[in-house]
Amino acid sequence: MTEFFDLLHADEQAALEAVGHRRQWRRAAVILREASRSEAVIILRAGRVKVSSDTASGTEVLLAVRGPGALLGELSAIDGGPMSATVTALEPVTALSVPSPDFERYLLGHARVSFLLMRELTRRLRDADRKRIEFGAYDTTGRVAARLVELAERFGEPTPQGLRISLPLSQDELAGWTGASREAVTKSLRTLREEGCIQTGRLHVIVHDLDALRDRAQ
Repeated sequence: MTEFFDLLHADEQAALEAVGHRRQWRRAAVILREASRSEAVIILRAGRVKVSSDTASGTEVLLAVRGPGALLGELSAIDGGPMSATVTALEPVTALSVPSPDFERYLLGHARVSFLLMRELTRRLRDADRKRIEFGAYDTTGRVAARLVELAERFGEPTPQGLRISLPLSQDELAGWTGASREAVTKSLRTLREEGCIQTGRLHVIVHDLDALRDRAQ
């Protein structure tokens, strides 16, 4: 999947770089905080982040994992409302930070980019709808398989054993992403291992059979 920044032409990228500045965050640093007011949009240039929200009981619900090129904080920049989620660095992150007023002026001057942003927001809406359907139609193993397919397609690194997903996500975070308990996720990972779909290790998963994993996610 091609992320927002990589869809821009060279001159569009340069114009965006001109109104922003580079920032870096350490692993586990909070980049954007839920319910806070937007001051800037963030375009990831290196490193990956998790997007999450806390429930009233304090449970963290993982909403998405984003990588280089992704645009973050754009909704708050557009409507002036508070941030709808917290963005946390999963590893050291370098990003372009663009003040919200400058981003708005940039969009007004770049009609094609405004259309690309609209298409990106539509894609995310469709993705959210698909995940809601999964919660109602899939069992826990199916939802875990679906998230592993997503990670493998976006971040998988080819190895002789299969696609390696190296991402510092805990089983608790995976549980929050799939709407299941940690125990249910552990059982699902064991099932997928026994079926020969995956191999798990510390902070990584190797997908041996992506097609079989896709079938399991249906």
